[in-house]
Amino acid sequence: MPETTASLAAATDSPSAPPTAGRRARIALRGLQVILALFYGVASALPKLIAHPSASEVFDTIGWGSAGMYTIGALELAGAVALLIPVLQSVAAIGLGALMVGAFVVQVTLFGGQNAVTPLILLVPLALIAWTRRESNARLLRRGRRWV
Repeated sequence: MPETTASLAAATDSPSAPPTAGRRARIALRGLQVILALFYGVASALPKLIAHPSASEVFDTIGWGSAGMYTIGALELAGAVALLIPVLQSVAAIGLGALMVGAFVVQVTLFGGQNAVTPLILLVPLALIAWTRRESNARLLRRGRRWV
């Protein structure tokens, strides 16, 4: 029996074997991380970092000016990059989720809820990433403790 189990395990780990459900889920989650990283890096951070007029206008309306715009853009870009780094992926999702909570509050309080659903929608995949990749937090803590 152990030989059968070993040969079955070897067959499922081979590149020609069909992917298992767990492997498909990991691939789908990684794809979601790449899509979110592209969204936050290109569609969200870039307009802020190049001071696109639409971004400037929003931050002037909020009263945060260009300093707030560049800060939020830099945080979004850092989060986008960190979503792609295995040891930082959960922390990145948590940080971007915090930004989305802030965006929701700003949308509701200053803009009458005009686009408030967008940050809430983005919170769902970020929470999924943060939860499923939570083991990376333990690895990050172990690395941090080695430096202290």
